Formats: sequence, structure tokens, C-alpha cells
Amino acid sequence: MIPTESLPPLAAGSRLGLLRGTRVLDLTTSIAGPYATMLLGDFGAEVIKVERPNIGDDSRHWGPPSYAGHALWFLSVNRNKKSLTLDFSVEAGRRILHDLIRHCDVIVTNQLPRVQRKLGIDIETVRALRPDIVYVSISGFGMAGARSEWPCYDLIAEGYSGVMDLTGEPDSGPQKVGTPAADLLAGGDAAMGCLAALVDRARTGAGHVVEISLVESMTRFMTPRVVSYLGGGELPRRSGARDSVIAIYQVFMTEDDPITLGLPNENIWRRFCAAVERNDWLEEDKYKGNAARVSVRAELAGEIQKILLRKGRTHWLDLFSATQIPAGPINRVDQVVEDPELLARGLFYSMAVEDQRIPQVGLGMRFDDQVAGYDRVPPSLGQDTDAILTQLLGCEQDEITRLRAEGVL
Repeated sequence: MIPTESLPPLAAGSRLGLLRGTRVLDLTTSIAGPYATMLLGDFGAEVIKVERPNIGDDSRHWGPPSYAGHALWFLSVNRNKKSLTLDFSVEAGRRILHDLIRHCDVIVTNQLPRVQRKLGIDIETVRALRPDIVYVSISGFGMAGARSEWPCYDLIAEGYSGVMDLTGEPDSGPQKVGTPAADLLAGGDAAMGCLAALVDRARTGAGHVVEISLVESMTRFMTPRVVSYLGGGELPRRSGARDSVIAIYQVFMTEDDPITLGLPNENIWRRFCAAVERNDWLEEDKYKGNAARVSVRAELAGEIQKILLRKGRTHWLDLFSATQIPAGPINRVDQVVEDPELLARGLFYSMAVEDQRIPQVGLGMRFDDQVAGYDRVPPSLGQDTDAILTQLLGCEQDEITRLRAEGVL
């Protein structure tokens, strides 16, 4: 049995309606842009995903792993969308695209500025077609500046941001974060910026340009580290995350499995000392106050480690939970998706598609106690092309047949 089969099924029709009536034209590919538009779709927007004929989104080809004939990376960021195939590098396709733009409230692109101009999807062209549109651009370095035309992916952005230099053990090389962090952060920023622009447009009637840079989104993620360096002058280095401003805020081994443990204030420190039967530490000057404990961090962490090695993870997590001490397991992915509380809150579910079930990670937000669900499963390539062209643009079927024969659709 594959893990999907253990997920609770969720029926279609449970999508949020907060953005109902908002139409989004998605010209993006890979992860950051599709993640942004999936978030908007989860909120209730109608998302029209424009893909290259016979090829589609790059992530459709990122397999293995695949499931039910589809790349799982594609399935992870493309629910609640319609798929239209269109080659808008040719004049006939560009005319259709421009007609679509006139019918949309938001356009999201992840093309470089020179490509935007070449394809007729640059800001000036789009605004001439729809002056009040919210134009969202996702790129590696932004739409202006010396690097604006440089290609960039998540890995590159993580390197620029400093996060790779600080991830790992002191004697290890730089390490990438274990998920496409820059892509997902930039996608979240794009959706957030789009929502703010839509709120202002509802108030003023004005369109906006929302500019998202993978490097800047990932670097903003480093804010506490950057500000600490700028204000304090001490360059942070890889430490296995054992250099927190909180004296005890790190991983410890137990008799069997590792745990995380955080002691961020005096009340929690006192509860911890009582829980591990070391109230004598409360009387020692070198442990009085976080600053003092930071100065002897290695010594204190060593003493705590000796205590925790005496019993297993379950013992300590049960004790710390009962005494309100922040601690937790270090889960593998298989343990995460089996977490009973996350399952009960609807974070993981499966979609039914004929006789297959597609795994999904939900929005992770609740509105009025409603879990965000879905109306549409990730689309097959071009499955909505005819419906969009006939119902939205009023195209005749013989014209669609001709355009398809010409390779435009």
C-alpha cells in the first residue's frame, strides 16, 4: 500500500469562496508561480493556467516520483485550476492571450523582462489591455537592476540569501534547505502581495504591479540573522543551530531518539529544572538569566544532554508536555503525514479522480472554522481549452479546430 491510500478522502466542492468572482491568468511554470496561483485558487479565485501545447508546465515532467501517470511535484501545486494550452509566441496565440487578459483581474508571470516584452506580456502591453489589472511578476532578482535578466531557481536564490551558509554542522559544507524554500516563500509573497493589491483596487479602482524576487523573499526569511549581524557585528556561522539567542534552543539525543527542546524564558527554565530534578541550578549565578546561560551554553547543554540520555524520547516528551515545556520529536516525512492532530485538522487529504486518489497538502488556514478544500483536481494538460475559448471568449468550434491543427492550441 502506498501512503496516499491511508489519507482521509476529501470530496470536491469544499473550496473557500473569499475570492469568488476574481479571475487569475496564470502564465507561470515550475513551483513558485504555480504555488502562488494555487493559493489564490484555494481562496476561491478562478485560475486559468496557460500552458505550452504538447509540453505544459515544466513540473509535469519532473518525475519520478510520479503517481497515476502524473509527476507528483506538479500535482502538489496545481489544484483548483483550469488548463488551457496556447502558444502565444505566435501572432494568432498572442491575440487570444490578449483577449484573455481583458477578461482577467490578475495576471501572474515568471518570465524574465526581455521575454515578457518579446511575448507581449510586459507591464505596458498588459496595462493597455486592462488598466486596472493586478500584474504579479515573480523572478529571481526583480524586474530592474543589473541582475534582472539573469535566470534563477530556488537553489540559486538560497545560495544568494545566506541560508545555505548557515545550514548544517560546523564541519559540513553549505547545505540547501530540504524543501524548495525560496520558491514557496516567493509564491506565498506573490499571493500576499496580490491580495493586498486587490483590496486597494476594490477601494480605489487602481491596478498595481506586484514585483516578487526569489532572492529577496529568501533573504527576508533571514531577517533575524541579518539584523543581528548588522547591529552586533558578529558574523554567524554554521553551528547545527546551536547558536540561538536563546541559551537552550537545540536538538538533544535521548536514550533512543532525538528531540528538540526550547527554554526561552525564566518561567520555562524554572519548570524545566523542576521537571529534571535539578532545582539546584536555580541557585547558581552562572545560570541566572538567559545572558548568563548563553555564556556557558556548551557546559549547560552538556549537563542537560547527560540527563536526557537516561530515558527515551517518549518519556521526556510526555513529561515536558505535562509540565508545559516546549519540546518535540524530529519527525521523518512519513511520521509527519501520520500525525493524528494534523490529520484531524485536515492538513493532509486525498482527492478522488476516477479510480485513483491524489495526495494533497491543504492550505493550512481556517476561515470561520472552515478548512480550505478544492473544487478541481490538478488538471490534465489543456483539458479546459475548448470550454474557456467558447464560454469566455466566444470562439466557434471550427476556429478552435483550425487553431489546434496549426499548433496554436
